[in-house]
Amino acid sequence: MRYMVVIEEGKNSWGAYVPDLPGCVAVGETEAEVRQLIQEAIEFHLEDLTESGAEIPPPTSKSDYVEFLQPE
Repeated sequence: MRYMVVIEEGKNSWGAYVPDLPGCVAVGETEAEVRQLIQEAIEFHLEDLTESGAEIPPPTSKSDYVEFLQPE
């Protein structure tokens, strides 16, 4: 499975979350660190869902970029 991850830079840290897995989040000091941590968080989250007998949500979120021109 392949889940979309949103990665954001904050004032003092980086954050990441998975829209299709509510509660699956990570925070790190660098972008590289938060990428590693969210990967681990997804693995743990899916493992927990499996062990508890819950259904694993399918990946449905998508992302895209929208370009626009700044007004002059």
